[in-house]
Amino acid sequence: MILGSTALPTSHGAFRFLAFGEIGEEHPHVALYQEQAGGVTDVRIHSECMTGDVFGSMRCDCGPQLNAALDQFGASGGILIYLRQEGRGIGLVEKIKAYELQSQGLDTLDANLELGHGIDDRQYDAATWLLNELGISRVNLYSNNPEKVDALVKSGIEVVQRVPLEVGQSEENALYLRTKKGRMGHLLKHGL
Repeated sequence: MILGSTALPTSHGAFRFLAFGEIGEEHPHVALYQEQAGGVTDVRIHSECMTGDVFGSMRCDCGPQLNAALDQFGASGGILIYLRQEGRGIGLVEKIKAYELQSQGLDTLDANLELGHGIDDRQYDAATWLLNELGISRVNLYSNNPEKVDALVKSGIEVVQRVPLEVGQSEENALYLRTKKGRMGHLLKHGL
C-alpha cells in the first residue's frame, strides 16, 4: 500500500515522493514521480545500491543510471521506482563480502554464488503493484535488464519501448559490465 506521499523538489526536478510497502515496514520501497503527458510513462525500476547511489562507487554503473533517469524524468516526467533490494537482493553486508571476493578475482556473479546466493535474487512484484496502483499500464522502460521487461509484461504492463541506459562505464567496472552482458544477458553494447 502507499504509506505516504509528499512533494519533493530535487536537483533533478520536482517530484511526488511516495513510500510504499507493508504497514510498519522499516525500509519501504520509494518512488519519485512526475506526471507525464500522453498514454505512455517513462519508468526506471532501480534496485538500491548504497555504494553506487550514495557514495559514487565506480565498481558498478548504478549511481550514473539513477542520476541519468532522474535527470530525464525531472525534465519531462516519469517515475523512478527505487526498490530496497541491495546487492541484487542479498543485502548490504553480503554485498560487502561479495565485493571482497571480487577483489580476490571472482566476478560479481561467482562472488554471489560463492556466498550461497542466487545469481539474482531480486523481485519486481512491488514495482508492478505500484504501476498498477497508479494506473500506469503502458511504459517506456529505462533498463538494460531483460528480466525487468519480462516482469512487467508478465504482470500485464505493456512495455512500448526498452530505453537503453548505458552510462557510467569505467575501467573499474569493465569486468562487472562484461559479466552482466555475457553471463546475465543484460543488453549492453558500449564500452565492453
